[in-house]
Amino acid sequence: MPVSAATAVEPGLRRGDHGFRRVSVGLFFAGFTTFALLYATQPLLPRLVDVFGVSPGTASLTVSVTTGGLAVAIIPASALSERWGRRPVMLWSLLGAVVFGLAAAVAPSFALLLVLRAFEGVALAGLPAVGMAYLADEVDGGHLGGAMGLYIAGNSVGGFGGRIVVSAIDDLTGSWRVALGGIAALSGACLLAFWLVLPASRRFTPSPVAARELAVEVEAHLRDPVLRRLFLIGLLLMGTFVCAYNYVAFRLLGPPFSLPDLVVGFVFVLYAVGTVTSTAAGRLSGRWGTRTTVLVAAGVAALGALAMLAPVLALVIGGLALLTVGFFAGHAVASAAVGHRATHGRAVASGMYLFTYYVGSSVGGTLGGVVFGVAGWSATVAFLVALLAVTAVVVAGLRSAGSAGSAGSERRAPSLD
Repeated sequence: MPVSAATAVEPGLRRGDHGFRRVSVGLFFAGFTTFALLYATQPLLPRLVDVFGVSPGTASLTVSVTTGGLAVAIIPASALSERWGRRPVMLWSLLGAVVFGLAAAVAPSFALLLVLRAFEGVALAGLPAVGMAYLADEVDGGHLGGAMGLYIAGNSVGGFGGRIVVSAIDDLTGSWRVALGGIAALSGACLLAFWLVLPASRRFTPSPVAARELAVEVEAHLRDPVLRRLFLIGLLLMGTFVCAYNYVAFRLLGPPFSLPDLVVGFVFVLYAVGTVTSTAAGRLSGRWGTRTTVLVAAGVAALGALAMLAPVLALVIGGLALLTVGFFAGHAVASAAVGHRATHGRAVASGMYLFTYYVGSSVGGTLGGVVFGVAGWSATVAFLVALLAVTAVVVAGLRSAGSAGSAGSERRAPSLD
């Protein structure tokens, strides 16, 4: 018995239809808020190292525990959206995250900061997978790639905008607490905009979800070889991306560059390329197919990682930009492919994708910190390239995985070639 209660009473929204813009803009604000809060401590890692006297890898736990909390809670949150509705779960999720974000800003110790950041991640869990499922429910399949790209563009704007705000406040006030409180307050304003703009679901009716039915959906998705590979792609790409951004600040603050804190904070403006890249990649995948588009994205990201080895500032920045382009392109296409592939239990499928995606963030960020602390920047770049090489192997197998599926799976498969 499928968990999803999506119906076809009304046609899916297409670009130009009344309501399409409200859906896209509302989810853009949601994506912004999610990434602004989720990675708020990333530009503060050098500051936390100094204030609390911890190693870079330990400081990075303020990011890892948040993404880890989100990963653990994301599938239960997806199931709740099937029972209570997409929009209410997203609203309560963002409200809880803003409250915990404000609390983290006044945490008296590093240990309590980690606890509050973990709770913030749990609260945020109701947004990412539900947002993807909401789009898959409401938007016509032929226009889903572009709408999903705009949602992920909101992630990128939240990523660089949130980090720049945090870096600027920290530099101006010298207080990581004021910086975290400031981004939480800004996220509260975005939450208000999200509440006012996003329409209620038109093509989805909430229904009770039994644990057994949820388990059946999870098992069904895990049996699909294409979905398994898409989940693993999300894990590997996100691990690469978070590792790069966690430790590039240490690279730029140290010799031979020795850049000021505020200048390093503006490196996060490179997230802006994700705004364009994710939307364009969603459209390109319609021409090239999922497999080819993600392979190209992984190759671009690997080229960028290698360029970051150079002792030349322009090459490090340019390499980080290429890695960012590759990440957002690959993620936008892989996440949209999950929505296409799963014709039932979409919230659960999206939750499973994002579970592995945020596990990748936690594991990649933490392991990258171990590598950086033990062997330095060159070894960290080698770690990034290794993750991308494994990604390419997984993507290359998408064609054979699609062929290995059942007849029913083959009919619902996205274009993989």
